[in-house]
Amino acid sequence: MKLIQLVTSVALIGSMTLGAYGSANAADVTVKITPKMAAAKVKHDGKTITVMRNQNQENTINPDFAKTSRKCPPFCIRPFNTAKGVETIGELEVIEYAKQMSDGKKVMLVDNRTPDWHAKGTIPGAVNVPFTRINRSKGADDLSFAEALELFGATEGAKGWDFSKAKTLVMFCNGMWCGQSPLGIEGIMDLGYPADKIKWYRGGMQSWEIVGLTTVKP
Repeated sequence: MKLIQLVTSVALIGSMTLGAYGSANAADVTVKITPKMAAAKVKHDGKTITVMRNQNQENTINPDFAKTSRKCPPFCIRPFNTAKGVETIGELEVIEYAKQMSDGKKVMLVDNRTPDWHAKGTIPGAVNVPFTRINRSKGADDLSFAEALELFGATEGAKGWDFSKAKTLVMFCNGMWCGQSPLGIEGIMDLGYPADKIKWYRGGMQSWEIVGLTTVKP
């Protein structure tokens, strides 16, 4: 199946005047995000992307996420809370954070999957920082950590890393059976990244795809 894209007609898109959450003329959209939210606009690679649910009511799940059973370990069901102080969030919160990021707030959506998975499609606005770059037990070194932490807005000084101006990170991977984002969270917290500046989207790409939300190729 092709990556989930907006399937309404050009005429329909032209008739919609999207507000902060794309709620104007929401009655024109049959598959909304919420009763009052038809779509949201976020930026991805300098372009504005409209995040909506797939309007084809016969659409089915992306085959990459159709499996119900993967060998455990390593593909074990993750607990709802992944680390002390890290908030677990859902799709609506991810959309809100993506909107904040697009508005220039100190927020970043972080796709912790390996590049091969990321290439299949990701959440609009997300930046790929594989868990292997930010967890020492999975091969990360000082250079890869430094590159990632600087991207996240942290600064390195004589006494170590300063996270006072670091961004709020929304970290995710393939879903509730995927350990990549939990390992990424563990890795940066080991270096002192504040838990209250980390959000975990437990459902990840599996849940995002299941509800038919827009994805983009990197």
